Amino acid sequence: MTRIATLPPRTVDEIITRAGRSDFDRWAEQVTRSGHCSRPVRLRGRVEHRSASGRRVSYSTDGEPDRVLLIRCGNRRAAVCPSCSYEYAGDMWQLLYAGAAGGRKGVPESIRLHPLVFATLTAPGFGPVHTTRTGLGQCRPIRSTPRLCPHGRTTRCTATHSGDDPRLGQPICPDCYDYPAHIAFNWHAPELWRRFTIAVRRILAHQTGLTAVEFGRCCRVSFVKVAEFQRRGVVHFHSLIRLDGPGDDYQPPQISIDATALADAIRQAAAHVRLTVEMPDGSDLVLRFGEQLDTQTVNGGPTGELTPEHAARYIAKYATKSAEHFGLGERRITLEALPLLGVTDHVNRLVHTAWQLGEHPVYLGIRRWIHMIGFRGHFASKSRRYSTTLGAIRGERRAYRQQQAAEHARELLDEDTTLVIAHWEFTGLGYLTTGDTALALSAAARAREQRQAARDAA
Repeated sequence: MTRIATLPPRTVDEIITRAGRSDFDRWAEQVTRSGHCSRPVRLRGRVEHRSASGRRVSYSTDGEPDRVLLIRCGNRRAAVCPSCSYEYAGDMWQLLYAGAAGGRKGVPESIRLHPLVFATLTAPGFGPVHTTRTGLGQCRPIRSTPRLCPHGRTTRCTATHSGDDPRLGQPICPDCYDYPAHIAFNWHAPELWRRFTIAVRRILAHQTGLTAVEFGRCCRVSFVKVAEFQRRGVVHFHSLIRLDGPGDDYQPPQISIDATALADAIRQAAAHVRLTVEMPDGSDLVLRFGEQLDTQTVNGGPTGELTPEHAARYIAKYATKSAEHFGLGERRITLEALPLLGVTDHVNRLVHTAWQLGEHPVYLGIRRWIHMIGFRGHFASKSRRYSTTLGAIRGERRAYRQQQAAEHARELLDEDTTLVIAHWEFTGLGYLTTGDTALALSAAARAREQRQAARDAA
């Protein structure tokens, strides 16, 4: 929460000016109705409801504070707007949970009986990095005789890193670290995932003694995945993978496959899928997923490892994250701007490597994604029939609000049928002053504290 004493004098004056205005309560109500958005969209316009008898009810932003209406920015990134990202995570949870447990959003409760596996697919190693290893204590302890890398650096680290240690994820020897392969994996990760899903289908078909075409007539692989950046700056995928029947009504698969067989197919596919890409030096690089693979059955499989609620909550929290914690921001950058961001040497080399790869035809366009360390895919994606869509969830919310507004207009007009005429124009993004921003962020912090307190008390 922002303290007045720590703010610049100009910001304090702007806060006092806003609080002293006669329309402050209405401005504060707009901030609340926009969900305490950090940088709301400012709109100007009017809406008019006309009845069949000629009566009219109108609304105009001319009577609002600053003559604008504030609405959510809708950004999914928590580093950009905590309030909107909270709503996005909630929508993602609804999407994930509907496909895991059913009983909502048009998905039947019988979906709980379908084989479902929570899987985490990681990237391979590109060189030793500082880490925290459960059960080992030290980062990279001496296993036998201490060794030196070709650059004369020791390959061990006897430190026990805390969770906020800035060395975590940094290479033991930056000169040994394979930066081109690291960037290549991020760039081609979406294609590697696509090939993985194909491999899962083929392995399941082989397990059941069917051809790929026959398997497709009996069973469909549905999934949802979310990408997350590891500390070293490479993406890995958290996913829910489910087996359905071939139709659109969420019927069970028409062949006998359980969650254990699905988990086994996922492990085999992750271990064997390969993607060969060309590198600028003329060599070929074979990309694959890492050996660290986690699979857990959901919906009370043989071990009952995960419930749908836990799986949905775990994946949804990563949907609002991005690469901001590496110091790169949310927008495209150039190499000229990089020194101003204060990033680590490791991130600096990753960005420069991605920029250099951009000269090669295979990596054409990667320079547009250096703020994402070369990752060009969607952070959250799903197969077409996993469950509902984010657009449908938002559409329900929008329709509900429109219905409320229409009912209110009908009450005022005392008639059932109305004609709505609206005109809106965009006037800007964010609050008008730093004082307004400080007030809104303080209110948002209080709202989060109250929400957390309510959770703790539940």
